[in-house]
Amino acid sequence: TIYHGDCREILAKLEFDAIVTDPPYGLGELWRGGNSGGWAACRYDEIKEWDGSTVDVVSSFPGLAVPTVIWGGNYYDLPPARCWFLWDKKQGDSWTTAQAEMAWTNLERPVRMFRMSQVEAYGTMNKEHPTQKPIALMSWCLEMMRLDAAAVIADPFMGSGTTLRVAKDRGGKAIGIELDERYCEIAAKRMGQ
Repeated sequence: TIYHGDCREILAKLEFDAIVTDPPYGLGELWRGGNSGGWAACRYDEIKEWDGSTVDVVSSFPGLAVPTVIWGGNYYDLPPARCWFLWDKKQGDSWTTAQAEMAWTNLERPVRMFRMSQVEAYGTMNKEHPTQKPIALMSWCLEMMRLDAAAVIADPFMGSGTTLRVAKDRGGKAIGIELDERYCEIAAKRMGQ
């Protein structure tokens, strides 16, 4: 199910078993990246447009008492966590964006690492959102959560719908919420694949 709107208004009205999300980190003004800067240069204005602060709503997720994964959790004031998910992007020291991404979780397990280079991750996919996560990463993420197959996963910052696509491919159910209508349309098309 896809909702076009603000998750602060919609999420409280829904029932779900877990949250897996990649919210905007509020880094639009600081964004610089890639080896040549080409990708970042062409997407910079788009990133600034939607990458606003989401501190209030993201900080409330741990209080929902469901298994939760928040990519970019290191940018928020969240409770201490035993288990972090890490994405090692296998990039050299000359790479100008992050060599890894971190996801805060409330899971009771040790830290887990997913290793896949950005070239590998995005080489064959049509990236339709500036910070779209690879299907392989989000599939790994759901596996690491050890959720029941019938669990309903909520993604309050759905973007182009990768979390929903992975849930669907696994035979599960998911709810996505997205403020930008064009990404809702992209996600709906991805669900129809």
